[in-house]
Amino acid sequence: MKIPNLARTLRSVIICGLVALGIGRETVWAGLAGYPDRPVKIIVGYGPGGTGDLTIRIIAQKLSQSLGQAFVVENRPGAGGIVASQMAQKAKPDGYTLNFIAAGNFAMTPSLFKSLPFDPVKDFDMVSLIGTFGFALIVNGKSEMHTLQELINQAKSKKNDFFIATVSVGSAQYLSAQMFKSTAGLNINIVPYKSSAEVIRAVRAGDVDAAFETIAPLISHVSSGDIRAIAVTEKSRFSGLPDVPTISESGLSDYAVSAWNGLAAPQGTPPDIIAKLNVAIGQAVQASDTQRQFQLLGVTAKSNTPGQMTQLLRTDTDWWKHVIENAGIPKQ
Repeated sequence: MKIPNLARTLRSVIICGLVALGIGRETVWAGLAGYPDRPVKIIVGYGPGGTGDLTIRIIAQKLSQSLGQAFVVENRPGAGGIVASQMAQKAKPDGYTLNFIAAGNFAMTPSLFKSLPFDPVKDFDMVSLIGTFGFALIVNGKSEMHTLQELINQAKSKKNDFFIATVSVGSAQYLSAQMFKSTAGLNINIVPYKSSAEVIRAVRAGDVDAAFETIAPLISHVSSGDIRAIAVTEKSRFSGLPDVPTISESGLSDYAVSAWNGLAAPQGTPPDIIAKLNVAIGQAVQASDTQRQFQLLGVTAKSNTPGQMTQLLRTDTDWWKHVIENAGIPKQ
């Protein structure tokens, strides 16, 4: 049977790279040829329907198509993703159990909890990034605040009577608001709600002055005019809201917050399997339909190498530790 040119090229790249690392050609080919030969489970530490769940299901479908076996998403919500990661850590490191990871449950949790049942770096082998996303600073559509500077002026004027909503304490949204408060030198109140739906309702009802929230659930409200997006938190504008400036370009040049999602495997998973998954994920996120679907979810689809993913995790863990300590959030 002839191997398509693209598949042959990808196979050669993987094999040559791993051989260069000292892994035998026969060992590499055996792993690449045989994996996967049965369904692969992806454990997700969040409930169905959220942005993370939806993005990994898109990738799982692509992996099923390209690798010829079902990649099955298994939702195991609990303790902000800690329960799922603990399950994945205890799984056999054979490539048939993968862990959906996020900045929240891997880079932030070490600074939010006194102890964890696993070490995000030592107990897992990174596979790849799958996407990055930021948040939007929003106000009611009828608000007199149209720009970041107008919002800051209003916040300084109202002081303790200015309220910003986010989801729960310790979330990326909450920490984004704390960082904004610190960077802008504001003395305001940050009010945590249980869900994104509650945050959006509070903004629409005028119960709060502003909020930090993920972009996906906001797009329809922004389009209808119920909510106005003042700025986004990432370094670059989000392609789905091209007219909304970043916070950094709006006057707070030192401000930038970005979160991410990715895949990891239990520590000790064969490098050839990690490499095969990494290539397949790279193809999946580059597909035009993936890019479109991710954009609708407020996510920018992108991948990286296992080494780059490990470095991103280390760097972000240190960065979030600084943010959390400055916010004075005690460890649980």
